Amino acid sequence: MSGTASGIGKALAGLLRAQGDEVIGIDLKDADVCADLSTPEGRALAVESVLGMCGGVLDGVVACAGVSTFTTLTVRVNYFGVTAMLEGLRPALAAAPAPRAAVIGSISGTKPAVPEVVRACLDGLEEEAVESGERAVERGDGRMLYPSSKSALAQWLRRVCVTPEWAGCGIPLNAVAPGVVLTPMSDPLFADEEMRKAMDAAVPMPLNGYAEPEVVAEALRWLISPANSHMSGQVVYVDGGAEATLRGPDVY
Repeated sequence: MSGTASGIGKALAGLLRAQGDEVIGIDLKDADVCADLSTPEGRALAVESVLGMCGGVLDGVVACAGVSTFTTLTVRVNYFGVTAMLEGLRPALAAAPAPRAAVIGSISGTKPAVPEVVRACLDGLEEEAVESGERAVERGDGRMLYPSSKSALAQWLRRVCVTPEWAGCGIPLNAVAPGVVLTPMSDPLFADEEMRKAMDAAVPMPLNGYAEPEVVAEALRWLISPANSHMSGQVVYVDGGAEATLRGPDVY
């Protein structure tokens, strides 16, 4: 599992360990495997290290690591870091009797994106995606890179989840899409009152407001549990009703 040093990943790792599961955590620091998922070398190190520690068999893989900067680091980590890890560890999942996989999407994935970035991501062209992202930053559209990374990730998930390599090997692959979660990544948003107002307008959460990371972790725990035998390719919005509020009843 990536992103175990803080936020949703830390919460999920705690839940799984409490129920007796062995968790191999990946993060920049304070993890079983310390690796930088923004680089091809870091991703390769993470995959190689996990495969060595698990003996080539994994019951589940969850990609929680992510960033929300207005730079192209967001694209490298949130899309290429996630997909490389999932693809690299997929053979170990296929070797398990009841494997499961999940990723972290976002309500932001429903927001306007940079088409060139999304297209390059889905084509597997990392440097082209980064170059398109840099042009977006230059014209003042850096805020669109996070939605772009999450939109591309959701589309990748829905494209590959039903293939022989995933569904054909009995591996459910799904995502949770949180609204605003109280994690270290969102702390800067709460520190700026104007930013907080903009966030509330962009992500209205009529059901119980902001979420603690454990709320999202519980949804992930079910997605990677043996109880999930037939859900695949789904983006589950754990967002206090934000997606339904923003897109209305005609999108379902």
